[in-house]
Amino acid sequence: MHIRLGLGLLGLGAYALASHWLMVHAADAPWAVAALLGPLLLPVLGVAWRQRNYWLLGLGLMGVVALVQVVAAGGLGDVRRLYVLQHVGMHLALGVGFAASLRAPGPALITRMAQRVHREFTPQMRAYTEGLTGVWVGYFFGMAALSVAVYTWGQWETWSLLANVLTPLGIGVLLLGEHAVRYRLHPEFERVSLMETVRAFRGSAAGHG
Repeated sequence: MHIRLGLGLLGLGAYALASHWLMVHAADAPWAVAALLGPLLLPVLGVAWRQRNYWLLGLGLMGVVALVQVVAAGGLGDVRRLYVLQHVGMHLALGVGFAASLRAPGPALITRMAQRVHREFTPQMRAYTEGLTGVWVGYFFGMAALSVAVYTWGQWETWSLLANVLTPLGIGVLLLGEHAVRYRLHPEFERVSLMETVRAFRGSAAGHG
């Protein structure tokens, strides 16, 4: 499992660097649009299929059709706005989803994930995971705002670096940092490995809906 995780991280790193190179050197090329946006549709289709969520599946297939049409038409002119819209929209959607789980009658999103891996789930754990869900809300909305700011006032190369390299790196730093400090703040919490956390996230994504 650790080998699979390592290979997955290497693959994500390679994809991030390749995406940055394509956005800087071939952002308007139709094949580059397919290479940059196509892989992002695959997880959506996979989750929709596992959940039998036909609305999401339909939206994913519509995205595939639209992407094929863009490539067939030879691009979209100034396609940079499409990349920015995708990046900002994705983070806003995640931020809204995490925030909505805090207001819903049931447990918050990260609370639900934590309940999958802890045999004993205490009120202190619930409070902590609800706070952590709020941290992720702030991260997603903050990244969306930063993306707009860098695109508006910065260079395209800087925005591409933010979107393709710093965004996944920021998520990794937040995940690893929280895992590292969790038991300093709450040594009484039952200890779980990072791999168990990853599996809980995947199980939550696959079983939610």
